Amino acid sequence: MLMPILQIHSEDMPAYAIVCGDPARAEKISRKLEQARELAFSREYRTFVGLYEGVQIAVVSHGVGSPGAAVCFEELIRAGVTTLIRVGTAGSYTADYPAGSVIVSTAAVRTDGLTRQLVPDGFPAVADIGVTQALIEAAREHGSVDDATFAGKVGVGITVTLDAFFAGVEEIPHRKYKQAGALAAEMEIAALYIVSTLRGARAGAIVAIDGFADSDLAAEYDPHTDAVGQAVEREINAALHALVALARKDQA
Repeated sequence: MLMPILQIHSEDMPAYAIVCGDPARAEKISRKLEQARELAFSREYRTFVGLYEGVQIAVVSHGVGSPGAAVCFEELIRAGVTTLIRVGTAGSYTADYPAGSVIVSTAAVRTDGLTRQLVPDGFPAVADIGVTQALIEAAREHGSVDDATFAGKVGVGITVTLDAFFAGVEEIPHRKYKQAGALAAEMEIAALYIVSTLRGARAGAIVAIDGFADSDLAAEYDPHTDAVGQAVEREINAALHALVALARKDQA
């Protein structure tokens, strides 16, 4: 069956997928796979499949923001994907996790507009516990703070999903989210968790910190530093190893 927006066929799709915003990052991740091949590049959605340690994995880009990303998640699940892990970047709310750190998202604050049209306001956006645990273990193994080349840390906690990247005249209550215990802000995780919950799939997310969302910690934004690049590499490796661990557990 052809997925009309992603332009992929369900018979080509494995059960396990990594999703990311940037089509170029999807291509980068695909280079870590054996027998990798590109299935489609439609709009912002670029799809690859290949093998990682014997496990068939898809890598798909979803663009920026929850509405477009949700289209990707919906069609992947309809095509037969049952486990999705998002890798991406986020702005930190705390000096404890500066640029170069990695955070595993256990749940997402739903400040986006998309999920409000899918579920009631009080419904939580929560990661699958099995996927989350696999990500935590893989992130700590492949992103150790004892590594002299790794400037950041591995955090675990709640993230915030926003629609706005640049500020307008309305103030985003970053300070309140920080005071409530959220660790970072990004733009798609809530959509991933809600769509996966609604459609019976399991999902998790890991993000590389590329700057501060908290204005009290404001610094010049530069997502292209060596520290951020190292964190992105580690989150990708963690996601791949987590999917392999989940696949082997599923097959046991």
